[in-house]
Amino acid sequence: MNESADRREATVQRYSGLARLALAGGAPLDCEADTFTDGCFGAAAYTDAGDVPEGALRASLGCGNPLAVADLREGETVLDLGSGGGLDVLLSARRVGPTGRAYGLDASPDMLALARTNAEQAGADNVEFLHGHIEDIPLPATAVDVIISNCVINLSLDKPRVLAEAFRVLKPGGRLGLSDVVADDELDPTARTVAEQQVGCANGTLTTREYEQLLQSVGFTDVRITPTSDAGGGLRSAIVQAVKPVTDQRVL
Repeated sequence: MNESADRREATVQRYSGLARLALAGGAPLDCEADTFTDGCFGAAAYTDAGDVPEGALRASLGCGNPLAVADLREGETVLDLGSGGGLDVLLSARRVGPTGRAYGLDASPDMLALARTNAEQAGADNVEFLHGHIEDIPLPATAVDVIISNCVINLSLDKPRVLAEAFRVLKPGGRLGLSDVVADDELDPTARTVAEQQVGCANGTLTTREYEQLLQSVGFTDVRITPTSDAGGGLRSAIVQAVKPVTDQRVL
């Protein structure tokens, strides 16, 4: 196994352990409890979750609420990259209704077991959880209307491939709505590494400018990155939005 594969497996095992803790009734934490002080991380970001299973809310490990900007509509198909305990999938399933569908993709079998348990408790029958990596989405091209993700893309070692895969599976006119952690453009590399380690971004963050450039390079338009909370040390949680144009506007 090469270094990249080792690091990816370490990330999977880390979140598998958190999933097992949640299945056992514990409250998993993805970073130190006092790292974030403004109440916008994890379950605190969901002020309108309603009566979702308590286990799904307890296992929320994100850095925002992508559904706040996803503008999901009845009958749409939505995909959550790195779906964890399934909270965003269950909330998406409600919004797209019985004629829509919500997929969750996760690399951890333990997280998938947790998500399926939560979906069964919620009585959600328009959801499906897939095992796989966000760099190789196991869906055909132009399969979904909306892609969401909550603080997962920063965990990937190949972020350009993740965004290219997202572009591939979106329908023309499809929308991207992510929560993620970004670094200030002018942040010193050494300070950036220290901050990333503190908040659990083991595989590095993108700066706002890098995120914009990557999204545009794979074909996305209408790119908007909006900081939402200070994560400390020059890192910020942010909402990342983009659109797949109806016609491919890239120069080939």
